[in-house]
Amino acid sequence: MKLPPSSKNWLTIIGSIIAIINLALIIVLFVISTIFNKANTNLGLFIYIILPGFLIFGLLLIPVGMIRERRIFRKSGIHEEGKYPRIDLNDLRHRNAFIIFTVTTIIILFLSTLGSFQAFHITESVEFCGTLCHKVMEPEYTAYQNSPHANVACVECHVGSGASWYVKSKLSGLHQVYAVIAKTYPHPIETPLHDLRPARETCERCHWPQKFYARTLWTNKYFLADSLNSEWDIVLQMKTGPEYSGLGLKEGIHWHINPSVSIEYISENDKRENITYVKYTNKSTGQVTVYRNDTNPISDSILAVSAARTMDCIDCHNRPSHNYNSPPVYFDKAMIKGAVSKNIPFFKKVAMGILKDTYNDTDSALMKIKDGISEFYKSGYSEYYNKNKNLIDSSIIAVQKAFTQNTFPKMKVTYDRYPEHIGHLESDGCFRCHNDSFKASNGRRISRDCNLCHNIVGQGKQGMMKYTNIKENLEFEHPVNIGTAWKEANCSECHKFLY
Repeated sequence: MKLPPSSKNWLTIIGSIIAIINLALIIVLFVISTIFNKANTNLGLFIYIILPGFLIFGLLLIPVGMIRERRIFRKSGIHEEGKYPRIDLNDLRHRNAFIIFTVTTIIILFLSTLGSFQAFHITESVEFCGTLCHKVMEPEYTAYQNSPHANVACVECHVGSGASWYVKSKLSGLHQVYAVIAKTYPHPIETPLHDLRPARETCERCHWPQKFYARTLWTNKYFLADSLNSEWDIVLQMKTGPEYSGLGLKEGIHWHINPSVSIEYISENDKRENITYVKYTNKSTGQVTVYRNDTNPISDSILAVSAARTMDCIDCHNRPSHNYNSPPVYFDKAMIKGAVSKNIPFFKKVAMGILKDTYNDTDSALMKIKDGISEFYKSGYSEYYNKNKNLIDSSIIAVQKAFTQNTFPKMKVTYDRYPEHIGHLESDGCFRCHNDSFKASNGRRISRDCNLCHNIVGQGKQGMMKYTNIKENLEFEHPVNIGTAWKEANCSECHKFLY
Protein backbone atom coordinates (compact mmCIF):
# COMPACT_ATOMS: atom_id res chain seq x y z
CA MET A 1 0.00 0.00 0.00
CA LYS A 2 1.47 3.29 -1.10
CA LEU A 3 1.37 6.19 1.35
CA PRO A 4 2.81 9.72 1.14
CA PRO A 5 6.60 9.86 1.81
CA SER A 6 5.97 12.15 4.78
CA SER A 7 4.33 9.22 6.63
CA LYS A 8 7.56 7.23 6.59
CA ASN A 9 9.24 8.57 9.72
CA TRP A 10 9.85 7.13 13.16
CA LEU A 11 7.60 9.59 15.00
CA THR A 12 4.60 8.72 12.82
CA ILE A 13 5.38 5.00 12.99
CA ILE A 14 5.70 5.09 16.80
CA GLY A 15 2.45 7.05 17.04
CA SER A 16 0.71 4.46 14.84
CA ILE A 17 2.02 1.59 16.98
CA ILE A 18 0.90 3.31 20.21
CA ALA A 19 -2.56 3.99 18.77
CA ILE A 20 -3.00 0.44 17.40
CA ILE A 21 -1.85 -1.24 20.63
CA ASN A 22 -4.12 0.89 22.81
CA LEU A 23 -7.07 0.43 20.46
CA ALA A 24 -6.53 -3.33 20.60
CA LEU A 25 -6.33 -3.25 24.41
CA ILE A 26 -9.53 -1.22 24.61
CA ILE A 27 -11.37 -3.71 22.38
CA VAL A 28 -10.05 -6.76 24.27
CA LEU A 29 -10.86 -5.33 27.71
CA PHE A 30 -14.29 -4.21 26.52
CA VAL A 31 -15.04 -7.72 25.22
CA ILE A 32 -13.82 -9.27 28.49
CA SER A 33 -15.91 -6.91 30.62
CA THR A 34 -18.98 -7.57 28.46
CA ILE A 35 -18.75 -11.36 28.05
CA PHE A 36 -17.54 -12.20 31.53
CA ASN A 37 -19.50 -9.42 33.27
CA LYS A 38 -16.33 -8.11 34.90
CA ALA A 39 -17.28 -4.46 34.76
CA ASN A 40 -15.93 -2.46 37.68
CA THR A 41 -14.67 1.02 38.36
CA ASN A 42 -10.96 0.29 37.89
CA LEU A 43 -11.50 -1.66 34.66
CA GLY A 44 -13.80 1.06 33.32
CA LEU A 45 -11.18 3.64 34.24
CA PHE A 46 -8.68 1.88 31.95
CA ILE A 47 -11.14 1.19 29.11
CA TYR A 48 -12.74 4.61 28.87
CA ILE A 49 -10.24 7.09 30.31
CA ILE A 50 -6.60 5.92 30.61
CA LEU A 51 -6.20 3.84 27.43
CA PRO A 52 -8.14 6.34 25.25
CA GLY A 53 -5.77 9.00 26.53
CA PHE A 54 -2.77 7.04 25.24
CA LEU A 55 -4.69 6.31 22.02
CA ILE A 56 -5.23 10.02 21.39
CA PHE A 57 -1.58 10.71 22.22
CA GLY A 58 -0.53 8.16 19.58
CA LEU A 59 -2.90 9.62 17.01
CA LEU A 60 -1.49 13.10 17.62
CA LEU A 61 2.04 11.83 17.00
CA ILE A 62 1.07 10.73 13.49
CA PRO A 63 0.38 14.20 11.98
CA VAL A 64 3.14 15.77 14.09
CA GLY A 65 5.65 13.34 12.52
CA MET A 66 4.31 13.96 9.03
CA ILE A 67 4.44 17.76 9.41
CA ARG A 68 8.00 17.51 10.75
CA GLU A 69 8.99 15.25 7.84
CA ARG A 70 7.48 17.61 5.25
CA ARG A 71 9.55 20.48 6.63
CA ILE A 72 12.67 18.36 6.27
CA PHE A 73 11.73 17.55 2.66
CA ARG A 74 11.19 21.23 1.80
CA LYS A 75 14.57 22.22 3.20
CA SER A 76 16.46 19.34 1.55
CA GLY A 77 14.63 19.44 -1.79
CA ILE A 78 14.36 15.63 -1.87
CA HIS A 79 10.67 15.87 -2.71
CA GLU A 80 8.67 18.72 -4.13
CA GLU A 81 6.58 19.66 -1.13
CA GLY A 82 4.35 22.67 -0.83
CA LYS A 83 3.72 24.60 2.33
CA TYR A 84 0.32 22.95 2.81
CA PRO A 85 -0.73 19.33 2.15
CA ARG A 86 -2.15 18.64 -1.32
CA ILE A 87 -5.02 16.20 -1.82
CA ASP A 88 -5.30 14.56 -5.24
CA LEU A 89 -7.58 11.53 -5.23
CA ASN A 90 -6.27 10.55 -8.67
CA ASP A 91 -2.92 9.91 -7.00
CA LEU A 92 -2.86 6.39 -5.51
CA ARG A 93 -0.85 7.47 -2.49
CA HIS A 94 -3.22 10.35 -1.73
CA ARG A 95 -6.27 8.14 -2.27
CA ASN A 96 -4.97 5.47 0.11
CA ALA A 97 -4.09 8.07 2.74
CA PHE A 98 -7.52 9.71 2.36
CA ILE A 99 -9.38 6.39 2.69
CA ILE A 100 -7.35 5.35 5.75
CA PHE A 101 -7.82 8.77 7.35
CA THR A 102 -11.58 8.84 6.66
CA VAL A 103 -12.28 5.30 7.87
CA THR A 104 -10.06 5.72 10.92
CA THR A 105 -11.69 9.07 11.77
CA ILE A 106 -15.20 7.56 11.57
CA ILE A 107 -14.17 4.65 13.81
CA ILE A 108 -12.40 6.95 16.28
CA LEU A 109 -15.37 9.34 16.40
CA PHE A 110 -17.77 6.46 17.07
CA LEU A 111 -15.53 4.99 19.77
CA SER A 112 -14.90 8.44 21.25
CA THR A 113 -18.64 9.10 21.49
CA LEU A 114 -19.24 5.76 23.17
CA GLY A 115 -16.18 6.13 25.38
CA SER A 116 -17.06 9.68 26.40
CA PHE A 117 -20.57 8.59 27.35
CA GLN A 118 -19.23 5.69 29.42
CA ALA A 119 -16.48 7.85 30.94
CA PHE A 120 -19.09 10.38 32.02
CA HIS A 121 -21.13 7.69 33.78
CA ILE A 122 -18.07 6.16 35.43
CA THR A 123 -16.82 9.47 36.81
CA GLU A 124 -20.34 10.25 38.06
CA SER A 125 -20.80 6.85 39.74
CA VAL A 126 -20.80 6.23 43.48
CA GLU A 127 -18.10 3.57 43.11
CA PHE A 128 -15.78 6.01 41.33
CA CYS A 129 -16.21 8.59 44.09
CA GLY A 130 -15.92 6.08 46.92
CA THR A 131 -13.43 3.43 45.87
CA LEU A 132 -10.93 4.95 43.45
CA CYS A 133 -9.01 6.73 46.23
CA HIS A 134 -9.69 3.98 48.75
CA LYS A 135 -7.73 5.17 51.77
CA VAL A 136 -8.83 8.80 51.49
CA MET A 137 -12.49 8.14 50.81
CA GLU A 138 -13.00 4.99 52.89
CA PRO A 139 -14.57 6.84 55.86
CA GLU A 140 -16.96 8.86 53.70
CA TYR A 141 -17.88 5.90 51.49
CA THR A 142 -18.50 3.58 54.45
CA ALA A 143 -20.63 6.14 56.29
CA TYR A 144 -22.53 6.91 53.08
CA GLN A 145 -23.45 3.24 52.58
CA ASN A 146 -25.04 3.19 56.03
CA SER A 147 -26.84 6.52 55.66
CA PRO A 148 -30.43 7.41 54.70
CA HIS A 149 -29.06 8.60 51.34
CA ALA A 150 -27.37 5.32 50.43
CA ASN A 151 -29.42 5.11 47.20
CA VAL A 152 -28.71 8.70 46.20
CA ALA A 153 -25.64 9.16 43.99
CA CYS A 154 -22.82 11.31 45.39
CA VAL A 155 -23.06 13.74 42.47
CA GLU A 156 -26.70 14.51 43.24
CA CYS A 157 -25.55 16.42 46.33
CA HIS A 158 -21.93 17.32 45.55
CA VAL A 159 -22.50 18.45 41.96
CA GLY A 160 -26.19 18.67 41.10
CA SER A 161 -27.55 19.43 37.64
CA GLY A 162 -26.13 21.81 35.05
CA ALA A 163 -22.96 21.99 32.98
CA SER A 164 -21.27 24.76 34.99
CA TRP A 165 -21.17 22.79 38.25
CA TYR A 166 -20.14 19.66 36.35
CA VAL A 167 -17.10 21.51 34.97
CA LYS A 168 -16.32 22.96 38.40
CA SER A 169 -16.44 19.50 39.98
CA LYS A 170 -14.05 18.04 37.39
CA LEU A 171 -11.58 20.90 37.82
CA SER A 172 -11.77 20.41 41.57
CA GLY A 173 -11.27 16.69 40.95
CA LEU A 174 -7.95 17.36 39.22
CA HIS A 175 -6.70 19.10 42.35
CA GLN A 176 -7.90 16.17 44.46
CA VAL A 177 -6.15 13.66 42.20
CA TYR A 178 -2.91 15.61 42.60
CA ALA A 179 -3.39 15.73 46.37
CA VAL A 180 -3.80 11.95 46.49
CA ILE A 181 -0.78 11.27 44.26
CA ALA A 182 1.41 13.76 46.15
CA LYS A 183 -0.12 12.71 49.51
CA THR A 184 -0.78 16.31 50.46
CA TYR A 185 -4.36 15.73 51.65
CA PRO A 186 -5.11 16.40 55.35
CA HIS A 187 -5.86 13.68 57.91
CA PRO A 188 -8.82 13.85 58.33
CA ILE A 189 -10.33 15.75 55.40
CA GLU A 190 -11.23 19.23 56.57
CA THR A 191 -14.85 20.38 56.77
CA PRO A 192 -17.03 22.25 56.07
CA LEU A 193 -16.52 22.41 52.31
CA HIS A 194 -16.75 26.09 51.46
CA ASP A 195 -17.17 25.55 47.72
CA LEU A 196 -20.10 23.14 48.14
CA ARG A 197 -23.14 23.96 46.05
CA PRO A 198 -25.92 25.73 48.02
CA ALA A 199 -28.42 23.35 49.60
CA ARG A 200 -31.30 25.16 47.91
CA GLU A 201 -29.95 23.91 44.57
CA THR A 202 -29.38 20.30 45.68
CA CYS A 203 -31.14 19.17 48.88
CA GLU A 204 -34.33 21.05 48.09
CA ARG A 205 -34.78 19.28 44.78
CA CYS A 206 -36.17 16.42 46.92
CA HIS A 207 -36.67 18.05 50.33
CA TRP A 208 -38.44 21.25 49.37
CA PRO A 209 -39.66 23.48 52.26
CA GLN A 210 -43.34 22.73 51.67
CA LYS A 211 -42.66 19.10 52.70
CA PHE A 212 -41.62 20.08 56.22
CA TYR A 213 -44.99 20.94 57.76
CA ALA A 214 -45.91 17.83 59.74
CA ARG A 215 -44.75 17.16 63.29
CA THR A 216 -43.37 13.72 64.06
CA LEU A 217 -43.02 11.36 67.02
CA TRP A 218 -39.48 10.24 67.62
CA THR A 219 -38.65 7.39 70.01
CA ASN A 220 -35.08 6.97 71.19
CA LYS A 221 -33.88 3.90 73.03
CA TYR A 222 -30.73 4.00 75.17
CA PHE A 223 -28.95 1.51 77.39
CA LEU A 224 -27.28 2.37 80.68
CA ALA A 225 -23.82 1.18 81.67
CA ASP A 226 -25.05 -0.91 84.61
CA SER A 227 -25.13 -4.64 85.34
CA LEU A 228 -28.45 -5.11 83.49
CA ASN A 229 -27.69 -2.83 80.52
CA SER A 230 -30.95 -1.17 81.58
CA GLU A 231 -33.08 0.26 78.81
CA TRP A 232 -34.11 3.93 78.94
CA ASP A 233 -36.60 5.24 76.41
CA ILE A 234 -37.64 8.78 75.56
CA VAL A 235 -40.49 9.74 73.23
CA LEU A 236 -40.31 13.20 71.66
CA GLN A 237 -42.81 15.12 69.63
CA MET A 238 -40.49 16.90 67.19
CA LYS A 239 -41.88 20.28 66.19
CA THR A 240 -40.49 20.24 62.67
CA GLY A 241 -43.51 22.27 61.64
CA PRO A 242 -46.50 23.99 63.25
CA GLU A 243 -49.26 22.25 65.18
CA TYR A 244 -51.53 22.49 62.14
CA SER A 245 -49.94 21.78 58.76
CA GLY A 246 -52.08 24.43 57.08
CA LEU A 247 -50.03 27.12 58.79
CA GLY A 248 -47.08 26.29 56.54
CA LEU A 249 -43.66 27.37 57.79
CA LYS A 250 -45.02 29.89 60.27
CA GLU A 251 -43.34 28.10 63.17
CA GLY A 252 -41.37 24.97 64.04
CA ILE A 253 -37.78 23.84 63.47
CA HIS A 254 -37.89 24.17 59.70
CA TRP A 255 -39.03 27.76 59.99
CA HIS A 256 -35.31 28.58 59.77
CA ILE A 257 -35.38 27.93 56.01
CA ASN A 258 -38.70 29.64 55.36
CA PRO A 259 -38.35 31.34 51.93
CA SER A 260 -39.98 34.44 53.42
CA VAL A 261 -37.15 35.04 55.88
CA SER A 262 -33.38 35.20 55.76
CA ILE A 263 -31.07 34.27 58.64
CA GLU A 264 -27.42 35.24 58.36
CA TYR A 265 -24.66 34.57 60.85
CA ILE A 266 -20.96 35.05 61.41
CA SER A 267 -18.82 32.32 62.92
CA GLU A 268 -15.57 32.92 64.77
CA ASN A 269 -13.90 30.10 62.83
CA ASP A 270 -14.37 28.08 59.68
CA LYS A 271 -16.10 25.26 61.54
CA ARG A 272 -19.37 27.22 61.94
CA GLU A 273 -19.49 26.15 65.57
CA ASN A 274 -18.66 29.31 67.53
CA ILE A 275 -21.25 31.83 66.31
CA THR A 276 -20.98 35.47 67.39
CA TYR A 277 -23.51 37.36 65.26
CA VAL A 278 -27.00 36.61 63.90
CA LYS A 279 -29.08 38.77 61.56
CA TYR A 280 -32.77 38.07 60.92
CA THR A 281 -34.56 39.63 57.94
CA ASN A 282 -38.27 39.36 57.24
CA LYS A 283 -38.41 39.57 53.45
CA SER A 284 -42.13 40.35 53.44
CA THR A 285 -42.01 43.35 55.80
CA GLY A 286 -38.36 44.33 55.50
CA GLN A 287 -37.93 44.06 59.28
CA VAL A 288 -34.31 43.44 60.32
CA THR A 289 -33.23 42.26 63.77
CA VAL A 290 -29.58 41.88 64.72
CA TYR A 291 -28.51 39.66 67.63
CA ARG A 292 -25.10 39.82 69.27
CA ASN A 293 -23.58 37.31 71.66
CA ASP A 294 -23.12 38.94 75.08
CA THR A 295 -20.69 36.27 76.26
CA ASN A 296 -18.62 36.32 73.08
CA PRO A 297 -18.97 39.81 71.55
CA ILE A 298 -17.81 40.67 68.06
CA SER A 299 -16.23 44.07 67.44
CA ASP A 300 -17.52 46.41 64.74
CA SER A 301 -14.13 46.29 62.97
CA ILE A 302 -14.23 42.49 62.71
CA LEU A 303 -17.89 42.62 61.72
CA ALA A 304 -17.07 45.01 58.87
CA VAL A 305 -14.58 42.60 57.28
CA SER A 306 -16.44 39.36 58.03
CA ALA A 307 -18.57 37.63 55.41
CA ALA A 308 -21.93 36.51 56.78
CA ARG A 309 -23.27 33.10 55.77
CA THR A 310 -26.94 32.71 54.88
CA MET A 311 -28.39 29.80 56.81
CA ASP A 312 -29.62 26.80 54.83
CA CYS A 313 -30.26 23.08 55.38
CA ILE A 314 -26.58 22.21 55.77
CA ASP A 315 -26.13 24.48 58.80
CA CYS A 316 -28.09 21.95 60.86
CA HIS A 317 -28.08 18.83 58.67
CA ASN A 318 -24.31 19.08 58.21
CA ARG A 319 -23.75 15.30 58.16
CA PRO A 320 -26.67 14.04 56.05
CA SER A 321 -24.75 11.17 54.45
CA HIS A 322 -21.38 11.00 56.20
CA ASN A 323 -22.25 10.80 59.88
CA TYR A 324 -19.90 9.02 62.26
CA ASN A 325 -21.62 7.80 65.42
CA SER A 326 -19.99 7.91 68.83
CA PRO A 327 -19.36 4.58 70.64
CA PRO A 328 -22.43 4.94 72.91
CA VAL A 329 -24.63 5.61 69.88
CA TYR A 330 -23.41 2.79 67.64
CA PHE A 331 -23.32 0.41 70.62
CA ASP A 332 -26.96 1.19 71.46
CA LYS A 333 -27.97 0.70 67.83
CA ALA A 334 -26.31 -2.72 67.78
CA MET A 335 -28.08 -3.66 71.01
CA ILE A 336 -31.44 -2.45 69.70
CA LYS A 337 -31.03 -4.68 66.63
CA GLY A 338 -30.12 -7.64 68.84
CA ALA A 339 -26.62 -7.96 67.38
CA VAL A 340 -25.29 -7.27 70.89
CA SER A 341 -27.06 -9.20 73.64
CA LYS A 342 -28.75 -7.25 76.44
CA ASN A 343 -28.39 -10.27 78.72
CA ILE A 344 -24.62 -10.06 79.17
CA PRO A 345 -24.02 -8.24 82.50
CA PHE A 346 -22.01 -5.00 82.35
CA PHE A 347 -21.45 -5.45 78.62
CA LYS A 348 -21.96 -1.78 77.75
CA LYS A 349 -19.76 -0.65 80.63
CA VAL A 350 -16.80 -2.84 79.65
CA ALA A 351 -17.20 -2.00 75.93
CA MET A 352 -17.24 1.74 76.61
CA GLY A 353 -14.08 1.41 78.71
CA ILE A 354 -12.26 -0.07 75.72
CA LEU A 355 -13.77 2.13 73.00
CA LYS A 356 -12.73 5.33 74.77
CA ASP A 357 -9.10 4.66 73.82
CA THR A 358 -7.54 5.86 70.57
CA TYR A 359 -5.82 3.48 68.14
CA ASN A 360 -3.27 3.86 65.38
CA ASP A 361 -4.81 1.24 63.12
CA THR A 362 -8.01 -0.74 62.80
CA ASP A 363 -6.42 -4.17 63.36
CA SER A 364 -5.03 -3.12 66.75
CA ALA A 365 -8.43 -1.73 67.74
CA LEU A 366 -10.29 -4.90 66.77
CA MET A 367 -7.80 -7.04 68.65
CA LYS A 368 -8.11 -4.83 71.74
CA ILE A 369 -11.91 -5.00 71.62
CA LYS A 370 -11.87 -8.78 71.43
CA ASP A 371 -9.13 -9.38 74.00
CA GLY A 372 -10.34 -6.70 76.42
CA ILE A 373 -13.95 -7.86 76.57
CA SER A 374 -13.05 -11.56 76.63
CA GLU A 375 -10.51 -11.07 79.42
CA PHE A 376 -13.02 -9.12 81.53
CA TYR A 377 -15.45 -12.05 81.56
CA LYS A 378 -12.78 -14.74 81.77
CA SER A 379 -11.26 -13.20 84.89
CA GLY A 380 -14.32 -11.75 86.63
CA TYR A 381 -17.16 -13.96 85.39
CA SER A 382 -15.42 -17.20 84.45
CA GLU A 383 -18.41 -19.46 85.05
CA TYR A 384 -20.72 -17.18 83.08
CA TYR A 385 -18.12 -16.89 80.30
CA ASN A 386 -17.79 -20.67 79.94
CA LYS A 387 -21.56 -21.08 79.65
CA ASN A 388 -22.13 -18.12 77.33
CA LYS A 389 -18.93 -17.93 75.28
CA ASN A 390 -20.74 -18.03 71.92
CA LEU A 391 -23.11 -15.25 72.98
CA ILE A 392 -20.22 -13.07 74.15
CA ASP A 393 -18.17 -13.78 71.00
CA SER A 394 -21.05 -12.88 68.67
CA SER A 395 -21.62 -9.64 70.60
CA ILE A 396 -17.91 -8.82 70.35
CA ILE A 397 -18.07 -9.29 66.57
CA ALA A 398 -21.04 -6.89 66.40
CA VAL A 399 -19.12 -4.26 68.39
CA GLN A 400 -16.10 -4.70 66.10
CA LYS A 401 -18.28 -4.27 63.02
CA ALA A 402 -19.85 -1.11 64.41
CA PHE A 403 -16.39 0.25 65.22
CA THR A 404 -15.17 -0.27 61.63
CA GLN A 405 -18.21 1.59 60.28
CA ASN A 406 -17.65 4.67 62.41
CA THR A 407 -13.93 5.00 63.27
CA PHE A 408 -11.04 5.08 60.78
CA PRO A 409 -7.64 5.40 62.50
CA LYS A 410 -5.58 5.76 59.30
CA MET A 411 -7.48 8.89 58.32
CA LYS A 412 -7.84 9.96 61.98
CA VAL A 413 -11.61 10.01 61.58
CA THR A 414 -13.68 9.78 64.76
CA TYR A 415 -17.16 11.07 65.56
CA ASP A 416 -15.86 14.12 67.45
CA ARG A 417 -13.78 15.31 64.47
CA TYR A 418 -17.03 15.82 62.55
CA PRO A 419 -19.64 16.96 65.11
CA GLU A 420 -23.25 16.81 63.97
CA HIS A 421 -25.20 20.05 64.42
CA ILE A 422 -28.64 18.47 64.70
CA GLY A 423 -29.75 18.36 68.32
CA HIS A 424 -27.49 19.19 71.23
CA LEU A 425 -26.41 15.96 72.91
CA GLU A 426 -22.79 15.44 71.78
CA SER A 427 -22.14 18.86 70.22
CA ASP A 428 -23.54 22.32 70.86
CA GLY A 429 -25.74 22.01 67.77
CA CYS A 430 -28.87 24.09 68.41
CA PHE A 431 -27.18 25.79 71.35
CA ARG A 432 -24.75 27.50 68.99
CA CYS A 433 -27.45 30.16 68.64
CA HIS A 434 -30.20 29.10 71.06
CA ASN A 435 -28.25 29.77 74.25
CA ASP A 436 -29.91 32.89 75.78
CA SER A 437 -26.69 34.84 75.08
CA PHE A 438 -27.82 36.41 71.80
CA LYS A 439 -29.58 39.70 72.45
CA ALA A 440 -31.06 42.30 70.09
CA SER A 441 -31.18 46.04 70.66
CA ASN A 442 -34.91 45.78 71.44
CA GLY A 443 -34.19 43.34 74.28
CA ARG A 444 -35.31 40.17 72.49
CA ARG A 445 -33.15 37.07 72.93
CA ILE A 446 -32.73 33.84 70.99
CA SER A 447 -34.28 31.47 73.51
CA ARG A 448 -32.61 28.36 74.92
CA ASP A 449 -35.97 26.71 75.70
CA CYS A 450 -35.83 23.11 74.44
CA ASN A 451 -39.63 23.05 74.14
CA LEU A 452 -39.33 25.30 71.08
CA CYS A 453 -38.20 22.24 69.16
CA HIS A 454 -39.76 19.29 70.97
CA ASN A 455 -42.04 18.07 73.74
CA ILE A 456 -41.21 15.06 75.88
CA VAL A 457 -44.34 12.90 75.85
CA GLY A 458 -42.80 9.76 77.32
CA GLN A 459 -39.66 8.75 79.21
CA GLY A 460 -38.30 6.22 81.66
CA LYS A 461 -36.99 2.69 82.11
CA GLN A 462 -38.67 -0.17 80.32
CA GLY A 463 -41.79 -1.18 82.26
CA MET A 464 -41.71 2.08 84.26
CA MET A 465 -42.45 4.61 81.52
CA LYS A 466 -44.17 7.91 82.24
CA TYR A 467 -46.45 9.37 79.56
CA THR A 468 -48.44 12.53 78.93
CA ASN A 469 -50.81 13.56 76.14
CA ILE A 470 -49.47 14.89 72.88
CA LYS A 471 -50.18 18.55 73.70
CA GLU A 472 -48.41 18.53 77.04
CA ASN A 473 -44.80 18.12 78.08
CA LEU A 474 -42.96 16.12 80.73
CA GLU A 475 -40.03 17.70 82.48
CA PHE A 476 -36.84 15.96 81.42
CA GLU A 477 -35.46 13.32 83.78
CA HIS A 478 -31.82 12.42 83.42
CA PRO A 479 -31.35 8.60 83.35
CA VAL A 480 -28.62 8.98 85.97
CA ASN A 481 -29.17 11.27 88.94
CA ILE A 482 -27.01 14.36 88.38
CA GLY A 483 -29.25 16.81 90.20
CA THR A 484 -29.96 20.01 88.26
CA ALA A 485 -26.65 20.01 86.38
CA TRP A 486 -28.47 19.24 83.12
CA LYS A 487 -30.32 22.57 83.44
CA GLU A 488 -27.18 24.60 83.95
CA ALA A 489 -24.77 23.20 81.36
CA ASN A 490 -24.94 22.11 77.73
CA CYS A 491 -25.44 18.37 77.27
CA SER A 492 -22.27 18.18 75.17
CA GLU A 493 -20.11 19.31 78.09
CA CYS A 494 -20.52 15.80 79.50
CA HIS A 495 -21.76 13.62 76.65
CA LYS A 496 -18.94 14.52 74.28
CA PHE A 497 -16.51 12.87 76.69
CA LEU A 498 -18.95 10.54 78.48
CA TYR A 499 -17.56 7.23 77.44
